[in-house]
Amino acid sequence: MQRFLDRLGLGRRDLRAWAMYDWANSAFQTTIIAAIFPIYFQKVAAADLPGPVATSRFAWGTTLSILIVAIVAPLLGSVADRTPVKKKLLGVFLAIGAAATGAMFFISRGEWLFALTLFVIGNVGVAASIVFYESLLPHIAPPDQLDRVSTAGYAIGYVGGGILLAINIVMMAKPEWFWLPDKDTAARASLASVAVWWVVFSIPLFRDVPEPPTHADPAAGGGGFAGAVRGLMRTLRELRRYRQAFLLLLAFLIYNDGIQTIIRMATIYGTEIGLDDNAMIGALVVTQFIGIPFAFLFGMLAGRIGAKMAIFGGLAVYTLITVLGYFMRTSAQFFALAVMVGMVQGGTQALSRSLFASMIPKEQSSEFFAFFGVFERYAGVLGPAVFAWVVAQSGTSRNAILSVLAFFVIGAAILAFVNVEEGREAVSSTRTP
Repeated sequence: MQRFLDRLGLGRRDLRAWAMYDWANSAFQTTIIAAIFPIYFQKVAAADLPGPVATSRFAWGTTLSILIVAIVAPLLGSVADRTPVKKKLLGVFLAIGAAATGAMFFISRGEWLFALTLFVIGNVGVAASIVFYESLLPHIAPPDQLDRVSTAGYAIGYVGGGILLAINIVMMAKPEWFWLPDKDTAARASLASVAVWWVVFSIPLFRDVPEPPTHADPAAGGGGFAGAVRGLMRTLRELRRYRQAFLLLLAFLIYNDGIQTIIRMATIYGTEIGLDDNAMIGALVVTQFIGIPFAFLFGMLAGRIGAKMAIFGGLAVYTLITVLGYFMRTSAQFFALAVMVGMVQGGTQALSRSLFASMIPKEQSSEFFAFFGVFERYAGVLGPAVFAWVVAQSGTSRNAILSVLAFFVIGAAILAFVNVEEGREAVSSTRTP
């Protein structure tokens, strides 16, 4: 059993505890971002708005939340690298996000502004917490295990997000089984259940993952808030030394924009074109469970052909998904595309994370992962914004789907120029003994 866990990247207690945070926060990704909230927003909170207007406002709300995180994350990351507060800051943003998510129980018909406000706050909470979660990765995983541990986290996340989403579906189909009066109450209870799930399953990380020691150089700006600002400026200058890591960030910024747009806009797009709610949510449940073995397989594939080539494979599938999405007309077609997304989503993102971790100095992991988070969050800014603009100009979301195609093609083209070995050698040559 121990050898099996080692092969999966879950051989130690702290690695399993770290991966459990993916289990915890993935409930927000599935129930709130991808499945139930977008439909509830379109049909209840924004019921008095025309469909394309509701879709556009949802997209702009997503953009605002991402911008907020992109602005504050680098500074917080700099603070976390100078004082041992990675886990504390993770806990602060977890509490903010969970409180907003729990308050979604009180959303009622026509309250689209209240719903979007909670959605923005929840997004800020989960996105900022993930910055500090990911910054722990290079501290707990040895270099030769980064790919496996990162993909294991995504796989565990699929399990957690999928289980709660399945429970939520049963809640809405059979509210009486949960002592709930009707489907509307069950939908709101499903949204609020994410807060409980998120908090409870975060406990292993806080209990079993140690806070990494800091290695702040007094010459790099000193302590305190002012020191964090000066240290952040120094890290920006140092990005020139880690050219390959920066080039990977640029590629990731672009191709992850396409990934995030598909995740965030799929169900609200499907609702607008008249697809069945239950069929779409059921397809997303299947996506979660398909993602489990494929995330592990991507980790193993990276061990054979390298993380960069495995990412190329994922982007090729996403390109096909985008083209097919333009022609989608039925729930069965939505289901087929959801299966394809499940095959590549976790692996592509997890390997991007571990590949970046292998090309940065771990003593500055929070700062560098804050920039990774910025690029990841800005990746979610342009896609939904372009989507919203195309919807506003054309009056339909179908034309907006094709705009996503460019993100995968351009991102892959930039990734082709990333020299992984050179990036790893740059870290080795500057690492202090």
